[in-house]
Amino acid sequence: MTAPSTPGYGFRVVAQDGAARAGVLTTPHGEVLTPTFMPVGTQGSVKGLSPEEVASTGARVVLGNTYHLWIRPGASLIARMGGLHEFSRWSHSMLTDSGGFQAFSLSGLVKQTEDGVEFRSHLDGRKMMLSPEIAMQVQGLIGADIAMQLDVCPPGQAPADVVRNAVERTTRWADRCLRAKDPRQAVFGIVQGGTDVSLRRAHAATLGGLGFDGLALGGFSVGEPIEMMHDVLGQVASDLDPERPRYLMGVGTPLDLVRGVQAGVDMFDCVLPTRNARNGQALSRTGRIVIKNARYRDDERPLDPSCGCAGCVGGFSRAYLRHLYLAGEMLALRVLSLHNLHLYGAIMREARQAIIQGRYARYVSELVVQGHPDDA
Repeated sequence: MTAPSTPGYGFRVVAQDGAARAGVLTTPHGEVLTPTFMPVGTQGSVKGLSPEEVASTGARVVLGNTYHLWIRPGASLIARMGGLHEFSRWSHSMLTDSGGFQAFSLSGLVKQTEDGVEFRSHLDGRKMMLSPEIAMQVQGLIGADIAMQLDVCPPGQAPADVVRNAVERTTRWADRCLRAKDPRQAVFGIVQGGTDVSLRRAHAATLGGLGFDGLALGGFSVGEPIEMMHDVLGQVASDLDPERPRYLMGVGTPLDLVRGVQAGVDMFDCVLPTRNARNGQALSRTGRIVIKNARYRDDERPLDPSCGCAGCVGGFSRAYLRHLYLAGEMLALRVLSLHNLHLYGAIMREARQAIIQGRYARYVSELVVQGHPDDA
């Protein structure tokens, strides 16, 4: 394995229970206790919430979306404003994706070559090229603590030759990204391979031989059955270099998180808690609450009596939140978003404590049993 050398960064494991790990990730913006959930700030903010509110959930890393920020307002402008930390007033650590997934998924006309991804902006249709070098340049201008390599993400259940070609091109692009990186930024490599366990393991070994500061698992939750994802994850996550942080990209539900930690993952992100909140869905330890349902019309209970978010502690009833949601009031979406992120933060803190105390398997079984009902 080639040890990463970016100054100001580090990772250490402080406890392990089976494959599950409790660790500390260090960046120039502070220490991050792992396992950790990273809220997604697509346009430079977590939708509807202030930086202080996001931090109150326990989050210490927020994601910026390279594609969207490159398109608007532009990486050069963000750099002139002092970088995304200063621009968005987020004082903790930050990670940016490479922009590749959005280039693939948001644009109707995409041409992928060895040079990179040629696509048209979803805003004005102008033709753009995202190469490994440009991905690193844009992320350097944005100024996040951690940048992601440009990779190729094959769709779920893609033919074997498509998956293998994606792995091989991702490896070639990994080398180019490392050569083009901003020396002040950490860079994570992205392991692909679909649901092919042997291919995933081989790719993990290949990228582990390069100078990445961390390794991510990409290409999960893209159409494969959820049970298959959990099975493959359980077989491959612990193959990633144990000296570096492991990041599962774009996944997922509370169950996905606890299964991922059990497999050896340290870092997670997903739009689910905030996107579901904007669609009127609150998450709780006993299931999901679809707040528009008539059953909550005169329900005096908070969303979750055990939750520490401002909405639950402040005594907002389910009946009140249902009224706000049906009336189109923004406060409902803000409260639901804050609540869901508080739940994710609490699960990560509890998982860490369970690992340190050597009782993680029991924690998972208890949480999974509680989390099955569709409605609470």
